[in-house]
Amino acid sequence: MKISEIFKTGNPTLSLEVFPPKTSEVYESVEKATNAIAALKPDFMSVTYGAAGSTRKYTTAIASNIEKSGVTALAHLTCVNASEESIREQVEALSAAGIHNILALRGDLPEGVESTEDWVFKHASELIPVIRKYGDFCIGGACYPEKHPEAASMKADIENMKKKVDAGCEFLTTQMFFDNNIFYNYLYRLREAGVTVPVVAGIMPVTNARQMARIIKLSQAFIPRRYVALLDRFGNEPAALKQAAIAYATDQILDLLANGIEHIHIYTMNKPEVAEKIQSNLSEIIPSCAGK
Repeated sequence: MKISEIFKTGNPTLSLEVFPPKTSEVYESVEKATNAIAALKPDFMSVTYGAAGSTRKYTTAIASNIEKSGVTALAHLTCVNASEESIREQVEALSAAGIHNILALRGDLPEGVESTEDWVFKHASELIPVIRKYGDFCIGGACYPEKHPEAASMKADIENMKKKVDAGCEFLTTQMFFDNNIFYNYLYRLREAGVTVPVVAGIMPVTNARQMARIIKLSQAFIPRRYVALLDRFGNEPAALKQAAIAYATDQILDLLANGIEHIHIYTMNKPEVAEKIQSNLSEIIPSCAGK
């Protein structure tokens, strides 16, 4: 099923993200975790794509397994230093595997690369028409409530989102954020700019204190004082931190839903128990979470 059709039902949705293995040695353990998450029957599941396409065969395999389990899969696809031919091959492989949804991304710059001047695709907005050229997919894109780190300004970042939508992007999923007010302000600016596609709010329950330090470095996300206090208090108590992080994420989601945000995406870090607990907390609020 296409994600655009899921959104048209009018029900709030909860989707879950997983990542594929980097090597064949850990494929079995990652497959086991992703199968356990698929068993929760979320509205859909997204599967990430390694730097410069390093996990693309595993992304396709995991996404195909998800589809076979009866859950709609969303495969990430990046265009970092890619050719049109390589994109065509990957799009056709996804189509052959029964995938109907792609999240189109530029992708992170490889280490040591500072310029994309010689690349065929410099932005995700240039990738989207090529995906449409070679397959029939619902295409989503990423957006950044605190602006993309490489964007010159928030205004420029919003203009780039408009380019994605004009190119055929049917929905946007946000980078993780920990302060809902940042998201609300960003959504207002998107709508003011004429970006009217569904925007899915990305939430990450951070269950590891070291993980938070890496998140701050990579995403440059603002961490509210409340979350800092949580990490300070429970950072050395793994079980307590996991419970606190799930509670914080649930609180974020409840506030979003209460304020009319209909679509929530959880960055699960391949942890079925975290996804299951959040679903349980929302069992009477989001239809797809009932009975979890």
